[in-house]
Amino acid sequence: MSSDYSDKDKHEDVKILHGMGYAQELSRSMSKFSNFAISFSIICILSGGINSFAQAISSVGGAGAGIGWIVGCILSGMFALAMAQIASAFPTAGGLYHWASILGNRFWGWLTAWLNLLGLITVLGAINIGTAYFFAGTFGGMFGFTGTDMQVVTFVAAITIVQALFNHLGIKITTLLTDISGYIIFLTTAVLVLACLYFAPAIDISRLWTFTNYSGEAGGNVFPQSDNISYLFLLCLLLPVYTITGYDASAHTSEETKNAAMSVPKGIITAVFWSSLIGWIMICAITLAIPDMATAAGQGWGMFFATMDAVLPAGLKVAIYVGILIAQFLCGLATVTSASRMLFAFSRDDGMPVASKALASVSPKYRTPVNAIWTSTVLAILYVVLAMSIKVAGTSIYVIVVNSTLVFLFLSFTVPLVAGLFAYGTAKWPNPGPWAMSVGVYKLVTVLAVVGMGVILFIAVAPPNERVLWVVLGFIALALILWVTVENRRFEGPPTGERIAARKAVIAAAEAAVGEKG
Repeated sequence: MSSDYSDKDKHEDVKILHGMGYAQELSRSMSKFSNFAISFSIICILSGGINSFAQAISSVGGAGAGIGWIVGCILSGMFALAMAQIASAFPTAGGLYHWASILGNRFWGWLTAWLNLLGLITVLGAINIGTAYFFAGTFGGMFGFTGTDMQVVTFVAAITIVQALFNHLGIKITTLLTDISGYIIFLTTAVLVLACLYFAPAIDISRLWTFTNYSGEAGGNVFPQSDNISYLFLLCLLLPVYTITGYDASAHTSEETKNAAMSVPKGIITAVFWSSLIGWIMICAITLAIPDMATAAGQGWGMFFATMDAVLPAGLKVAIYVGILIAQFLCGLATVTSASRMLFAFSRDDGMPVASKALASVSPKYRTPVNAIWTSTVLAILYVVLAMSIKVAGTSIYVIVVNSTLVFLFLSFTVPLVAGLFAYGTAKWPNPGPWAMSVGVYKLVTVLAVVGMGVILFIAVAPPNERVLWVVLGFIALALILWVTVENRRFEGPPTGERIAARKAVIAAAEAAVGEKG
């Protein structure tokens, strides 16, 4: 055992977990840096920040990068701060679901679990689809990979299975890879930024606060034509808001993190801070490297590749693309970790209507929830098959579901945050954890996060994504029907009160089964 994690520290972590009614089945071996790195890897500015870069420029021009990124990151930052406050007090796998249950009620927890699960499964598919398209635009030509629907499905299935295999083999392998991913993101971004600034034909810093309407054909039809610059500025926030998400991974791996009550909230906050800062520098550098803004905007989704082709030497460009591709693969790997821990935690409380016991099982050899890992993988692949094969009015449903995913994830963040706002200082949450803001600051931050949710909902369902609203409303209607007719009678939620005390024997047996020593 490392010198910075004593038997006393371990005892305290396990004591907190036992106090919530759960056994220490997963291997608690993640350091504070590893907890940060897993969220930093999922956020992955080299994934969302590059694949969705066009949303900044094809809305309001350079100001979308220079100003829009900052505003969007502040929105995400409010969620992260409020989430960190709760994570410190309740450091458990599947944190969002657990928080909503004990700070709100069974229904809030159940709804949060499904929102978060649906968001994580679909965002895993979306990340890997983005990786497939990035591969098609960089190295695909060498292999005849042009990005057809069938090629994308096959590519995604292959890399998702590899990501699941690494997860299966133990959290130590996963954290080693996500730790490396953190360094790759830092290094690749640094090289990309320096290269863009060095090889830029000219540097016009005023681009970063200049608003230009590039909607419609002028922006490659990334967004519909509009004369409302305020509306277009809100749309450009889709880039940072979609990129700066996934930091709930730090909470989902709480039971595998040392000194979780302090390490997890710090992991959430530092992952969001560094991703926001470094991401802003990166997209500003790319924007400054663009030879001609009007030409780039007209290239729509292809503007990043076109800019790199125009300004970078071939060898350097290939080296940067290799770094980006590896970072995107490891982003998907970290997302498998997050999705599987959420599924494991929900199943542990009999949340799944079928096979909960199997999905909550932990491998004694690898100390990972192997069934939850592979189930998450299969569901993500099935989603990709459907997303790439079903068209609505000529548009792949992938485009619709990506924005739906954004809504599902942020709603799953918002529900426990609202519950915490009302529960703070009451019998449900009498004392904060060791990492805490003052009462006034915490409540202000939470209110700002709720306001941010309204902004995110608006931009996610705005044209051309108006179908997203019907997807979200349809899900909520279905959830309400299922809750009233079935789940309200079946689902008991996380253990509380006397149920926790009654679980002592079950906890001891579960820990003995995986070889956990007290």
